[in-house]
Amino acid sequence: MPSQLKVPDRVPIALLYNFFGAKYGGITCEEAMYDLDKLEAATRKAIVDFDIDLYNDPFGAISLGPMLEILDDKRVKWPGHGVPVDATYQYVEGEYMTADEYDAFINDPTDYVLRTHIPRVLGALEPLKMLPYLPGAYYLALDLLLPVPFAMPEFFLALEKLAKAGQESLKVFSKSAAFRQEMAGLGYPPMFGSVGWAPFDYIGDFYRGTRGVMLDMYQRPDKLLEAIDKITPVIIKGAIEMAQQSGILKCFIPLHKGLDGFMSPTQFNTFYWPSLKKLILTLIDRNICPIVLWEGDCTSRLETIADIPRGKAVYWFERTDMQRAKEVLDGQVCIMGLMPSSVLCTGSQQDVRDYCKRLIDVVGKGGGYILNGDIGIPDEAKPENVKAMIDFTKEYGVYK
Repeated sequence: MPSQLKVPDRVPIALLYNFFGAKYGGITCEEAMYDLDKLEAATRKAIVDFDIDLYNDPFGAISLGPMLEILDDKRVKWPGHGVPVDATYQYVEGEYMTADEYDAFINDPTDYVLRTHIPRVLGALEPLKMLPYLPGAYYLALDLLLPVPFAMPEFFLALEKLAKAGQESLKVFSKSAAFRQEMAGLGYPPMFGSVGWAPFDYIGDFYRGTRGVMLDMYQRPDKLLEAIDKITPVIIKGAIEMAQQSGILKCFIPLHKGLDGFMSPTQFNTFYWPSLKKLILTLIDRNICPIVLWEGDCTSRLETIADIPRGKAVYWFERTDMQRAKEVLDGQVCIMGLMPSSVLCTGSQQDVRDYCKRLIDVVGKGGGYILNGDIGIPDEAKPENVKAMIDFTKEYGVYK
C-alpha cells in the first residue's frame, strides 16, 4: 500500500473519474447511466489503454439512471433528466430537514429518515409517511394502525417501485463484482471499496443544506453538535461494513464544507475535525485505509489534520499548497492528487508534463505520493493530456 510511505519503484498512478471514461469509450453520459454493458466496455477500454495502477469502480457512481428514475429522486438531475444527455449529473442541494426537526432526528434518526426524510426526497416512496411509529408496534396483531397503509393503493405501488429499484441494484452489484474480478485478473486493483462521510458534511449535504448548516453553527450550535454525535457511529458502522463486504479495505471520504473559506479554524476544530478524526482513527483501527479527499484548499488545516497515525492514510488534495503539504505531512501521511483540472482540460501536453515534473520533484520526493487529478479526471479532460500525464510519470517518476 502506498499509504505505508515506503519508496516504490516509481510514482503510482491512480485515476478517479466519472464520465471521462464513458466519453473516451465513445458513449454519452446518458448511455453510461442506463446501459451497463456499454459502461463496462468503455471503462475497460480506458483502464487498459491508459494502463493505470489503481482504478475506480464506475458502476456504483454512474449506473444509477434506472434507480433514480424509478424512485423519482428529487435531489439529483442527471443526463437526459434535467441536464443534457452528454452532461454530468448535478446534486440539487436543499433544506431537506428543517431547523425545527433537529430533535426528531436526534431522538430517533431511523424513524425520522423512514417517515419524514425519504418521503420528502424520493417521490415514489412518499407513501412511507403514512406508516405509524414502528418502535411502538410491539404487538402487531393488536396495533390496528400498522397494517393500514399496506392496504392503500399508493402504498402498494410504492413497494412495487422499491422492489423494481432493488432489481436494478442487483444488476449493478453483479456487473460490478464480475468487472472487479476481471480487472484483478489483468492486474488492476480498485482504489477503494467503501465510502464514508465527514459527519458535518453528512448533516449539511443531505439534510440541512450548506446555508442551513452554516447558520446552525451560530444559531443552534448545541443541536448541530448533538446531531453530529448521533450520526457519527452510524457513518462509521456503514463505512466499515461496506469495506468488509467488498473485501477492499480502503474507504473513500470526500470532504465538502470543512475547507479554508467555509469555516474558521476555531469552527473547524469545534464542528468538523473531532468527528472526522474519530471516523479516520476507527477505520485505521479496523485496518481500513482512509482515502480522504480534501476538496478546495486546506493549507491552514495541515498541522491539525497531521495528527493521525503514521503511514495509515492517504490525503488527496485539490488546491492545497503542495510545498507546504509536503513539509507538514512528509513521513506522516501519503499525499495524492494536485494535478489541476484546468491543465488537463485546457493546457497543452507540454503544460501537463511541466506540471507533472513539479509534482514529482516536490511532492514525490522520497516517496509518499500518488499521482491523480485534483478531484480526479474531469469529464472534459483531453485524452491526449491524460496520456501525457501517465507516460511522463512512468518515465520521469522512477525512483533511483
